[in-house]
Amino acid sequence: MITQDALQYLYFANNEGLLEYNGTAWTLYPSPNETIIRSVKVIGERIYTGCYMEFGYWERDINGVLKYYSISSKIKDKILDDEQFWNIAEYDQWIIFQSLSQIFVYNTKTEKFNILKPETGVNKVFIAGSSILYQTFGTGLFEIENGKSKIVNNSPLLVENKIVNIYKKGESLLIQTQFNGLLELNDNTVTKWPTEADSELKLSSIYSSCLLNDGSMALGTVSNGVFILSAEGKIRYHITQNKGLSNNTALSLFEDHDKNLWIGLDNGINCINLQSAIRSFVDDTGYLGTVYTSMLHNNILYVGTNQGLLYKTYNSNEEFKFVSGTKGQVWSLYEYDGTIFCGHDSGTYIINGSSATHIFSASGTWKFERHPTEPNLLIQGNYYGLSVLEKKNGNWKFRNKIKGFDYSSRYFEIADDNTIYISHEYKGIFRVKPDTGFRKALEWAAYNSPAKGKNASLGKFNGTIYYASKDGFFKLDSKTKLFTKEEELSKAFVKDEYTSGKLTTDKSGRLWFFTKNYINYFSSGKLNPELKHNIIPIPSSLTNSMLGYENITQITANTYLIGTTDGYYIMDNSELNFNDYNITVTGVATNQLNQNTILQPLSGSSSFKYRENNLTFSYTVPEYNKYVNAEFQYLLKGMQDEWSEWSSKPFINFKNLPPGDYTFKVRAKIGDSLSLNTVQYTFTILKPWYATNTAVIIYFILALIAAYFINRAYKQHYKKQEEKLIEENNRLLEIKELENEQELMKIKNEKLQQEFENKNRELAVSTMNLIKKNELLSMIKDDLKKNNENTDRSIKSVITTINKNINEDDTWDMFKEAFNNADKDFLKKVKNAHPSLTPNDLRLCAYLRLNLSSKEIAPLLNISVRSVEIKRYRLRKKMDLPHESGLVEYILSI
Repeated sequence: MITQDALQYLYFANNEGLLEYNGTAWTLYPSPNETIIRSVKVIGERIYTGCYMEFGYWERDINGVLKYYSISSKIKDKILDDEQFWNIAEYDQWIIFQSLSQIFVYNTKTEKFNILKPETGVNKVFIAGSSILYQTFGTGLFEIENGKSKIVNNSPLLVENKIVNIYKKGESLLIQTQFNGLLELNDNTVTKWPTEADSELKLSSIYSSCLLNDGSMALGTVSNGVFILSAEGKIRYHITQNKGLSNNTALSLFEDHDKNLWIGLDNGINCINLQSAIRSFVDDTGYLGTVYTSMLHNNILYVGTNQGLLYKTYNSNEEFKFVSGTKGQVWSLYEYDGTIFCGHDSGTYIINGSSATHIFSASGTWKFERHPTEPNLLIQGNYYGLSVLEKKNGNWKFRNKIKGFDYSSRYFEIADDNTIYISHEYKGIFRVKPDTGFRKALEWAAYNSPAKGKNASLGKFNGTIYYASKDGFFKLDSKTKLFTKEEELSKAFVKDEYTSGKLTTDKSGRLWFFTKNYINYFSSGKLNPELKHNIIPIPSSLTNSMLGYENITQITANTYLIGTTDGYYIMDNSELNFNDYNITVTGVATNQLNQNTILQPLSGSSSFKYRENNLTFSYTVPEYNKYVNAEFQYLLKGMQDEWSEWSSKPFINFKNLPPGDYTFKVRAKIGDSLSLNTVQYTFTILKPWYATNTAVIIYFILALIAAYFINRAYKQHYKKQEEKLIEENNRLLEIKELENEQELMKIKNEKLQQEFENKNRELAVSTMNLIKKNELLSMIKDDLKKNNENTDRSIKSVITTINKNINEDDTWDMFKEAFNNADKDFLKKVKNAHPSLTPNDLRLCAYLRLNLSSKEIAPLLNISVRSVEIKRYRLRKKMDLPHESGLVEYILSI
């Protein structure tokens, strides 16, 4: 089931739920209680749906999202088990929900129900004029009056045939049956209403039907597509799967506000633009092929394709037939003096009805142009240059090739002075000057400017030669023979992406060319010579033309045929108009970074948190014509000063918007017409919490508190600094006193050290005196012994006295006492460090402590110097001194 609301949004009931289509995007609303929606109808601002054991309505919330509200919950006990509601009808204030068993009539004002339950069940409820009708199974046609049922007619034709729909036709009723075509009920009499499609309708099962605004009827079948019958019963169209439908079973039909016919199929949804100025012929079989050229001659439509030349009677349903002998690529058709010339891959043909005569086969032929002055001559562009056709005795024959120029001449034009200009896609533009008889090229030259370009073309319009390429439009200056760029005309390529420079001139003074999003043409101004740029918003993706081989042919005064890769389109320029549309914002969503979007209210002003500063706006124009594209332009006041470029995208994202007030504006363009309205949405991005007025006040208070505590801290700091300075000064005084005390102590120590050294010196002097005394005594003793070998007693007595004075023990005792006074505890330290030392060893240590040499020690010990050295060696051994350590240095360090 299909329906439409005042915003021209379309709603479809399917197995998943309620589908909403806004012209660009689909939204699925899951059916209530996971049931299947069987019927849908828009009434006012509500979308009513009938489901499995449930019916109610959908209404938009503040965010524009549909919410479901049940009506049947009040009467659950009245709904039969496994009951499904297949149909919804409206009559004044009543909404009628119909299942196959009951009819529920809901009064929207009182919110009360009237329930009708026919004994034999209900086929379908119909609203015909001011009548509410329904058919029961096997009993006839009934009408509801005053809340009750009454029989209208129980004719066998109505009892035996299932009614699909009922239309009001004057004073009578037109009844569409499933298998028996149309019946007419007039004055309680049922008769057959014949149509041109009766023979086919008998073989088809009609499942759905719809009375169109123009009085014609659309009939949807189970397996034979859709029939469109005129009000008189004539077949206007029979549309099947091989003519464009996705499927041959049409389960529901609906005509929208723009008179488009929507078809709910077994496997999808189709839309037929019945009022479109464009009719398409699509060849899925490949029989026709890619159309490169076309012509209407004597009511015969010729189309030149990559398969050959085909023809059929214009505006007929007959199939295309081949013109015998023209199999292969057909590049052009040209009518001159009542004769049709065919440019073919195999050369040139003359076409006469359904037959072709081959008049040139030396090279393929691209196009034809008449001779500027000789009516019996035609110039043709070939794969390998230019050649001339001549008419003699009423017959056209090949006359000659123009010698001296051998480049492919797909596009060429002849100027008034007989100069020929040729556009070559890979070589650029050539200028060829032939002789007066057009038999040879006297001279030719290639242009460096404008540059060569892919799909570039050459054409003549209003006597002027134009060149079109990706660089723009260029006009030939007849005086300078140079091509100059036409800036105004070139804007056609700037605004839209260049696809091809193919130029085609029609009989009505229009110069046609194609761009990515439009079919374009220039027309002459009424009051000035400037060319006016006109666009038809049909994009190349829909025309599906071969790039570089786009073609458009004027068939009649207002009808044009556009060739495509799989057929052609016929466009009626007089009916090509664009309705006035309103643009609608369909959604506003915000999101935080890396978070899901949240829909926002569409009405009124909105404020968003700072972290929700990523906004997405969705908008649409509900235009359902296949060949008309809506374009959008937006402006965000508060961030932008100018409108954006036109774009076909129905949404726009703004990321990381700074805090502030904004107004989003959007408008649409369909063809050359702006939408009737410009929608705007005002919103505010709030400041972050740390930048709000409250936060500023808090910051000020905190600053005052911080200033107080900082001031207090500074005072305490300087007070501590002062105390610290006083303390440091006191410490400095104490240190000074200590330094003075240390200085005194140092002086005392120096004095003591001096005294110690003096004592050592005294000890050393006394020891030396003692040593000298002993030496002297020893010398005296020795002399006495030498000179007085026979000494008397007196001499011996002297020697004895001398020996007593040089007694070692006495000398040592005296020395030891003096040494201990000068260097306390030395001998004790040495003894503790080396317990194995003998008294003689200690004695030697004391002498070494005084830094005496071996020679000086020998007399003190009364031994030889050699013995002293031996003693020193033994002392080292006892002390276990390493070889590199000196004995004296060690003793001095103790």
